[in-house]
Amino acid sequence: MEGSEDVSHLVAKDAYKSLEERINKYPQGAPKSETLNEILKLLFSEREADLVSKLPVRPFNSARASKAWKLPLDETEKILEELASRAILLDMETKEDRLFMLPPPMAGFFEFSLMRIGKNVNQKALAELYYQYLNVEEDFVKDLFYSTDTKLGRVYVNESVLSRENTVSILDYERASHIIKSASHIALGDCYCRHKMLHMNQACNAPLDVCLTFGGAAQSLIKYGYAREIDASECLDVLERSYEYKLVQCGENVQNNPTFICNCCGCCCEALLAAKKFGNLHPVETTNFIPSINHETCVKCGRCLRDCPIDAISKVKVDEGKSTERFEYQVNEEVCLGCGVCVRACFNKSIMLKNRGKRVITPVNSVHRVVLQAIEKGQLQDLIFDNQAFGSHRAMAAILQAILNLPPLKQAMASEQMKSKYLAKLLK
Repeated sequence: MEGSEDVSHLVAKDAYKSLEERINKYPQGAPKSETLNEILKLLFSEREADLVSKLPVRPFNSARASKAWKLPLDETEKILEELASRAILLDMETKEDRLFMLPPPMAGFFEFSLMRIGKNVNQKALAELYYQYLNVEEDFVKDLFYSTDTKLGRVYVNESVLSRENTVSILDYERASHIIKSASHIALGDCYCRHKMLHMNQACNAPLDVCLTFGGAAQSLIKYGYAREIDASECLDVLERSYEYKLVQCGENVQNNPTFICNCCGCCCEALLAAKKFGNLHPVETTNFIPSINHETCVKCGRCLRDCPIDAISKVKVDEGKSTERFEYQVNEEVCLGCGVCVRACFNKSIMLKNRGKRVITPVNSVHRVVLQAIEKGQLQDLIFDNQAFGSHRAMAAILQAILNLPPLKQAMASEQMKSKYLAKLLK
């Protein structure tokens, strides 16, 4: 009996280890940690961990999962639906098929687990583990935000402060309002970051219900009650309410069909906390704007300094040591994300947005972004040689097209990684 228990313990350990390895096949992975192991044990049973570890990286249908799991189709579909009902998997309807996908931890199943109040899991215990893994330990945050040149997220400028000159230079995909108006589906859920901090007794007064998800991911979250469906008009109201609470809009770093826009505060939200902690190592891509303070008209009220969510504005002495010694507020352009919160804070209209010297380049879509990140992390082979999903010609074509559209240096890096994988296969 004792030997049986030992074997069971080893099987469980192997299941969660395999799940960790599967999660880390995606560019947005999760560095190994005892805390991560505890998180996975709260979210997945031992059997679920084993099954999910065998799922493809790219979207898949139930027939492919059935083949990977060596289970009957009807049993496979029940398991997939159970996992989707807990927002572990996304369940997406397309014109051709019903597809499932294991999203990355962030933006993905970590957040979804706290996107609604008190469902399916001990959320207080989970919040405490998330706090330890993300806010005390640093490996996950560093991997998520700083392991690739291509960022997961980007900042949208506060549109309420744009001048006439700004509106001429801003592109449609740089406007949160454009993303909202062009989205096929919109879901409104609770902010994971503030919900987590609520359990830690550290939450601010910003609203919870401002987390926006779009497209297929929104469909899945709506279907299983993790978010409610809203139309573009209500979503624009959410955006305006977020402006009023001085929140920063951080969305997926793509031009077309981003999957999310978070309305972030500087005291709870992971990206802005990282921006404050690591300074000019931007955790998300900036806007194409930077604030400029008119020191002639500035009344030195300090509202810009107080409202900046990442402490990018400071009070600096000028003419130090002279009889005319004075101070002024200055923007640290190396740190600033260009959100525009300080412009809205300035009642005297002494702050304006100007264009950054160098335009920020944004990936075209999610496939383009993921391919770039995979190349930069040396993980392209995990997308290309995702054997379980290789039958998805549409997905493969999208990945290869994204590679062909890369600049020569990135294409060379992609080629090198694919050749290495071919050699590894030949040497087996």
